Amino acid sequence: MERTISVVSQIPIIKAKTKVAAYARVSCEKDAMLHSLSAQIEIYSKLIKCRPDWQYVDVYADEAITGTKAERPNFQRMLDDCRKGKIDMVITKSISRFARNTVTLLETVRELKSLNIDVFFEEQHIHTLSADGELMLTILASYAQEESRSVSENMKWRVKRNFESGIPWNCTIFGYRFNGEEFVIYPKEAEIVKQIFKDYLKGKGCTVIAKSLNESNVATRYNRHWHRNTIYKILTDSAYIGTLTLQKTFRENHITKRTVFNTGQLPFYVVEDAHKAIIDKDSFDAVQEEIKRRKEKFSNTPKCVNDGNLFKGIIKCSVCGKNYIRKIKHNKPIWICNTYNKLGSKYCSSKQIPEHALLEQVNSVTDDVSEIYEIKVCKQNTLIFNMKNGAVENKHWHYRSKSDSWTDEMRKQASERGKQNG
Repeated sequence: MERTISVVSQIPIIKAKTKVAAYARVSCEKDAMLHSLSAQIEIYSKLIKCRPDWQYVDVYADEAITGTKAERPNFQRMLDDCRKGKIDMVITKSISRFARNTVTLLETVRELKSLNIDVFFEEQHIHTLSADGELMLTILASYAQEESRSVSENMKWRVKRNFESGIPWNCTIFGYRFNGEEFVIYPKEAEIVKQIFKDYLKGKGCTVIAKSLNESNVATRYNRHWHRNTIYKILTDSAYIGTLTLQKTFRENHITKRTVFNTGQLPFYVVEDAHKAIIDKDSFDAVQEEIKRRKEKFSNTPKCVNDGNLFKGIIKCSVCGKNYIRKIKHNKPIWICNTYNKLGSKYCSSKQIPEHALLEQVNSVTDDVSEIYEIKVCKQNTLIFNMKNGAVENKHWHYRSKSDSWTDEMRKQASERGKQNG
């Protein structure tokens, strides 16, 4: 069979497909909004896939996250993929869906523009790579940001009017359910609240109470673990005696939307006899006095020379991956896994380390703690030192038993107590 040879003037160029992605966002968790997000994802997927000159990359979508925030997870994931060269063009519904913060919008668009990545805003029909794209964006983004500010101000006005009428904004108090007009006692949770107050007055601490509830498989309202701060919040909340204190927190501004504690910047609204009490006032006042007494007691506890900042954030638990924290136990400093400290051995089986044992091993490795990148606490009393220069050191520390640390005087006192109890 004879071969056929053809002469051509130039080799045909096959144009690469444009790698296209889409970004979608809704700013609240209402079913209608989430349905809208689902619809956007489906529409964009079909739109990109039906174009023969486009290559589908992905649809990046953020649920219930405001457009004034840049730290949206899927928004950031999209930007990372753009930087990696995976995307040539991004399609989005409108400027307000992409970002309501003018600075964030322009910074993002300019970065993508420097990477030769086009952003197409459907509603405004703007391509950012076009000659007048950035000018139009600057003008329209300012309107979007002003719209966000206006919505925020309207919401603040509504919240303030509710507070002045004694109507709460946050209706999720453990032990109650809000029926639209007032808080109504939820019996099952109310019993837990009563037990928390009783246990505290019996001498138990917030951490011990939280551990006990977790070990008994008692869940919070949203089926999460109990923590020390959760217990403390219940013990100090005047809502349990029927008094509502409104505007304890507020939003910093419409850009960051960061919630901050009200320390006098805005007025408080106190509503007495707002609903039925779960805890009587005498018990509540007794708990407040006990909290104050314990704070004063521990504030007078002698502090060690090392305040703990030396190793803060560099000691890691090999069991659960959390940081070790410093505590004073029986007037002696120890380092303990944060999970074990908050939730108990059921959730982490790691060991605590006396600070003197930790310092002994650190000193055997280096004279300069700043050279240590990480100290990993492993089983069999092993410490793995990962140094900043790449070196790795394995060390073993000795855990003294109680009997080793007891003095003759301590043994004598224990024996006398045993005789008395017997």
